[in-house]
Amino acid sequence: MIRFENVSISFNRQSILVGVHFHIKPGEFVSLIGETGVGKTTLLRLIYFDVLPEEGTVTVGEFQSDSIRKKDIPNVRRTLGIVFQDYKLLDDRNVYKNVAFSLEVTGVNNADIGSRTLRVLADVGLSHKRDSMPQELSGGEQQRVVIARALVNQPQIILADEPTGNLDPAASLEILQLLKQINVQGTAVLLASHNYDFVKKSGSRIVQLKEGRITEVESI
Repeated sequence: MIRFENVSISFNRQSILVGVHFHIKPGEFVSLIGETGVGKTTLLRLIYFDVLPEEGTVTVGEFQSDSIRKKDIPNVRRTLGIVFQDYKLLDDRNVYKNVAFSLEVTGVNNADIGSRTLRVLADVGLSHKRDSMPQELSGGEQQRVVIARALVNQPQIILADEPTGNLDPAASLEILQLLKQINVQGTAVLLASHNYDFVKKSGSRIVQLKEGRITEVESI
């Protein structure tokens, strides 16, 4: 579903990825570990075509970085659910409206918006918080809203970039269990983290990004 073939990219003459070969199969859970600043976020940005490689090819579904048209990039992103560390919730909208907004901007009809939004809020255990504002939620609850927002477009894969970086250990474990549950239901997950002990609890295939290269750490 996602494939990197000999991918290299640099910023300000500093190499970030060097000849990377990497793949994710449909329905797979993969954990990407690496120290802060090593390039994990850049790798994720390559997947949603926010940046393009200087060498090599990134393939996401039927699209390839060396041939994708700018107008097709939104179509790719609709197949991806992106979970950020810093939430990026809309402070002037309640939980329900934060999740529904992802559907509104893609032109989904109101009936489907309602049913899909309520379903994903139930999936992440936040039905009772639908009318709450983001600032009324704990960090773990805010991250659950972000995951619901990522899920509501029924993506093929969730890209989670340090999703527990701002959470305490108990809330972090809850988010990990939620990602595992989502994966069991058929959605692929790519979890990026600097914490090896944490990602080991995922029971997933683990790859490491170090000095610009990807190596397998554990396979399941």
